[in-house]
Amino acid sequence: MTPVESGGYRSRRTLEDNESRQLAPSASCSAQSRGRLYPEKEHEFRTAYQRDRDRVVHSRAFRRLQYKTQVFVHHEGDHYRNRLTHTLEGAQITRTIARVLGLNEDLAEAIALAHDLGHTPFGHAGERVLAEMLASDGGFDHNRQCLRVVDLLEQRHIDYPGLNLSDETREGILKHGCHWTHPVQLPELLAQRSLEAQVADAADEIAYLNHDLDDALRAEILNFEMIEDLPLLGNLMREIRGQHGAIPDPVFRSWIVRGMIDGLVTDLIATSCARIEAAGLDSSEAVRRQATRTIALSAEVDRARRELKSFLFDRFYNHSTVLSRTRRAESVVGDLFRVFCEDPARLPEGVRERFSGEGEARAIADYVAGMTDRFALAEHRKILGSDAGIDF
Repeated sequence: MTPVESGGYRSRRTLEDNESRQLAPSASCSAQSRGRLYPEKEHEFRTAYQRDRDRVVHSRAFRRLQYKTQVFVHHEGDHYRNRLTHTLEGAQITRTIARVLGLNEDLAEAIALAHDLGHTPFGHAGERVLAEMLASDGGFDHNRQCLRVVDLLEQRHIDYPGLNLSDETREGILKHGCHWTHPVQLPELLAQRSLEAQVADAADEIAYLNHDLDDALRAEILNFEMIEDLPLLGNLMREIRGQHGAIPDPVFRSWIVRGMIDGLVTDLIATSCARIEAAGLDSSEAVRRQATRTIALSAEVDRARRELKSFLFDRFYNHSTVLSRTRRAESVVGDLFRVFCEDPARLPEGVRERFSGEGEARAIADYVAGMTDRFALAEHRKILGSDAGIDF
């Protein structure tokens, strides 16, 4: 023990020892990390997963999430969610669940903060266009792109590309597994991912279902009467009104969302605890060998979740107002990709330099996917002019 440690200083080894004593047997302990793509000296007072979290937060891709669409384009209102606020809300739910289950909060948070780094401008609209453009050249999805961002596209070190995250964080990013070629070695993928990765995945859906509902009500695309017959929501709304009577719409909307999040999180924790105990999971490797996910909602609540998700797709995501924006967004992304393919001289030199190693289409897709909404719109106006018919 160093003199500083004896005065109350907690070194990395102290934090790792605390994890081994305090976390659940099925949790991922920092000291047992499988390492990084490029070996590094351990930090004096931060664990491997704390460093991963910090690297994500300090990345350029993370900052760009502020101007990337969740559902509404950034200039449509200051109070609608964007990719960054969605990420932060999902990370908060992730931490809560991980803490209660005795899992590694730092790993779960790192995965939650990183999971959307590969999203294109204009959300899934941009993703669909790039997937179509690269259909014969390996395809495109934001999950794959996220790993490209952290492994290749971020430039933070003189000796290697990417953020050099731990294997466990990279594994957690691979939400849908990996069925495509990646330029660097992939983390080992077994039947399931860690409990921390499963928690981040579940929290992501809980976050977006509820805040997208909130934004849809705020935008008056949905109203309270339209959601009263949905499972969970109807009972919750009646309970709120019974306890508080008539309350202002903004407050009522807020109470609905907070009640739904609390209900889903509470059910997820209770169900997952029972599944962990029933499976007798005594290590993180035992989790990975399970045939099915361990972190889950109860059957009844999961049916209600699916019904809410289906409702949002039918009545919100596919609403004419949202679809009209989606079509315009797809035009912007498609136009930019085609123009850059036809005239690569318009691209930054650094993008063109990657043609020989990554291929022209993939390098262009990396560049377009990294754009924010406002940068993509500005580039579209600059290249194609104000007569291109794109007006958000």
